[in-house]
Amino acid sequence: MSAQIYFISGIDTGIGKTFATGFLAKTLAEQQQKVITQKLIQTGNVDVSEDLEKHREIMATGWLPEDHEKLTMPEIFTYPASPHLASELDGREIDFAKINAATETLAQRYDVVLLEGAGGLMVPLTRRLLTIDFVKQQGYPVVLVSSGRLGSINHTLLSLEALKARQIPLYALAYNLNDDSQDEIIAKDTRQLLKAYLAEHFPDTVWIDVPVLVA
Repeated sequence: MSAQIYFISGIDTGIGKTFATGFLAKTLAEQQQKVITQKLIQTGNVDVSEDLEKHREIMATGWLPEDHEKLTMPEIFTYPASPHLASELDGREIDFAKINAATETLAQRYDVVLLEGAGGLMVPLTRRLLTIDFVKQQGYPVVLVSSGRLGSINHTLLSLEALKARQIPLYALAYNLNDDSQDEIIAKDTRQLLKAYLAEHFPDTVWIDVPVLVA
């Protein structure tokens, strides 16, 4: 039986997807689930994904066999830009067949695969394909990472509306408390407002608080 695959996206670049992905993997592992993380496309690196390094640090596993096989980081581009541009600058197209084959292999070996995207839902993977459209094609439920920083309400609600418009299931909203840019008053109010919005419009969605420290 194949694993449950969740797509981890964010409301913006730098919102804490990598930290949240590692935390979720660690939490699931502590619940005796066999879990692995994967990076859809890594930019700004050579040979090894720094996001995968952070996942493994949080999970306290060290490199896994699938990391050495590059199944967890099938596409890496050197320029720190949106995937569509990074791939063009490196002079090669993104190999989606390779990515999907790697994900399926991981799904055959694990109970849960957490597939971390690059940036937000509307980030272009190619000049014609947005991240959200790739997720729709694959049928992955989404874990959306948000936080209490100023502007998060707008970005979060826009992301939720985009998912609803494409009828993509939202499994969970991960609220990243590990965000140094947050104002305490704004963050508290943002959390209350988003929880109320989800309860009304996405009642089946799981709320996850991603804590400041992962020990």
